[in-house]
Amino acid sequence: MQNDVILRGHVLSFLTSPFATPTAEDATRISEAVALSAGRIKEVGSLAEMQALLPQAPVIDHGDKLILAGFVDAHVHYPQTAIIASWGKRLIDWLNTYTFPEEMRFGDAAYAHEISERYLDLTAANGTTTVCSFATIHPESVDAFFTAAQARGQRVITGKTCMDRNAPSGLRDTAQSAYDDSKALIERWHGVDRLEYAITPRFSPTSTPEQLEALGSLWAEHPECLMQTHLSEQVDEIEWVKSLFPQARDYLDTYEEFGLLGARGLYGHAIHLEERERHRLREYGAALVHCPTSNTFIGSGLFDMEGLMAEGQRIGLATDTGGGSSFSMLRTMAAAYEIGQLRGRPLHAAELIWLATQGSAMALRLDGKIGNIAPGMEADLVVLDLASTPAIAQRTNRAADLWEAVFATVMMGDDRAICEVWINGQRV
Repeated sequence: MQNDVILRGHVLSFLTSPFATPTAEDATRISEAVALSAGRIKEVGSLAEMQALLPQAPVIDHGDKLILAGFVDAHVHYPQTAIIASWGKRLIDWLNTYTFPEEMRFGDAAYAHEISERYLDLTAANGTTTVCSFATIHPESVDAFFTAAQARGQRVITGKTCMDRNAPSGLRDTAQSAYDDSKALIERWHGVDRLEYAITPRFSPTSTPEQLEALGSLWAEHPECLMQTHLSEQVDEIEWVKSLFPQARDYLDTYEEFGLLGARGLYGHAIHLEERERHRLREYGAALVHCPTSNTFIGSGLFDMEGLMAEGQRIGLATDTGGGSSFSMLRTMAAAYEIGQLRGRPLHAAELIWLATQGSAMALRLDGKIGNIAPGMEADLVVLDLASTPAIAQRTNRAADLWEAVFATVMMGDDRAICEVWINGQRV
């Protein structure tokens, strides 16, 4: 573990959700320095206070740069790394044309390892320090991703994607093998170092009722695990679900009936929700994950951030790579802003950053460990250069305050804005 260190700059901490305060800025605190020790955040405050606390620690002075918690990407498909930005398909055609052929390759452990390393390199370069990823049906894909993350000391979540119908024969398991493989992976990996397992039915159309029931039973046996899936992404997908589950009250009911609705459930997209679904999700405290670049790229629809937040839903933010078109959470925040504008509710820079850090950590039930800069939190940090390109620099020079400068980087920034990344107290 790296020795004690102090980072100086504009250190951003959240006191509460900016969606719950009179102004978004009221939810934030900007400090001068943060002290790191033994992989955790020791304290936040003035530089003099941090130096008194850790008198032998070196100081890394980042000047006017912004220091914040590392980005938390709450819904991704790491096996789709190589097919990101594939042209022109709606969801179901996109799966059949691009996703399923690529996922067939992940039975090869060497290929799964190669893509795992590439994916974690690409996301770290964009300031992302935690991800919650779908794997493929192959246990090798889970082993490869966890092994790569463990070597980096990184906090990640993944799970074997389970499908026993409406997929190519090489990507189908069974109700029993989905249960057995997932259970063995939980026993091998869940809670080891910074790794957590998520029980992972891809979505209702690719699982029989028997498989959904088996995975619901597994979740009941391992309630400490997360459960991740997809919900109400596209209108034609919802109609497909209705045809496959004619007795279900709605899309969510296809999970609820089989024990796959719960407080540790993660439901990606959740765009076209019915009133009963919204009520049940809120009642259970389940998490909805907004995937804005994916929703626009595949033409899914516009997420109701304002309405769902007003209801008290738990909401995270995600790239949804490779359905999403970027590995960057900055680009994802910009897309969330644009969707908010189209719905008549633009999001403040503080709200966008909260969604990409603390909000996503809350969705993953990890907000006591990551997603904020506060004493005792794990030391996953990113340092943002607020003048990373000439275009951004000239806008920052005209900014009336820090938040105006931050907004310019949110809207125009990319990996060039990522000055430094820390994972588990180690500089990447």
